[in-house]
Amino acid sequence: MKNLLIMLTPAAILFSAAPFATAQESQTSPSPTVDMAKGLSEWDKIYAVFSHPRCADCHVADDRPRWSGAHYGGTRVHAFNVQRGTDGSGFGNPGLRCTTCHFSSNSNALHGPPGADGWHLAPAEMAWFGKSSAEICAQIKDPARNGDRKLTDVALHVRDDKLVAWGWAPGSDREPAPGSAEATYQAIENWMAAGSPCPMP
Repeated sequence: MKNLLIMLTPAAILFSAAPFATAQESQTSPSPTVDMAKGLSEWDKIYAVFSHPRCADCHVADDRPRWSGAHYGGTRVHAFNVQRGTDGSGFGNPGLRCTTCHFSSNSNALHGPPGADGWHLAPAEMAWFGKSSAEICAQIKDPARNGDRKLTDVALHVRDDKLVAWGWAPGSDREPAPGSAEATYQAIENWMAAGSPCPMP
């Protein structure tokens, strides 16, 4: 009996220690590595798109889309008293919906309105017109201010959404956003892989 107890004791110690070791491993498991240099380099590419007039002009906080960039000679509030819409939809007010003038494709007429499927303002919580790189970066990572999206969803939205895609094919002599939808998608993927760091405020 004494010999049996001597044999069982090490086994008992081993099994009793296992949960503790597992718990300790889970608490000390390393967090994903953040490569600041690589991540910020990729973020600069993303910010160049998100802050560009083709993107930012409809990400406004005051319900009034903007006309801005070299094509417009500065920044102006959209003419014709265009508003987000009292229903908060971003599609405009009854009688003056965005789609009254903005069809599913760019107009071929001189100074005609641009167009893409579902033309509308971004939700108010996604407003970043005029914000800094650090502010937009923090916002993009916050589901409460990015359309309730994970970063993987943000990347897919940029790559696949037809209205977003218009930013790279705005027609007429409007300046397109830099790069392409696919390149921006890849920049977001690379930024995430580097730990999605943000610049200092």
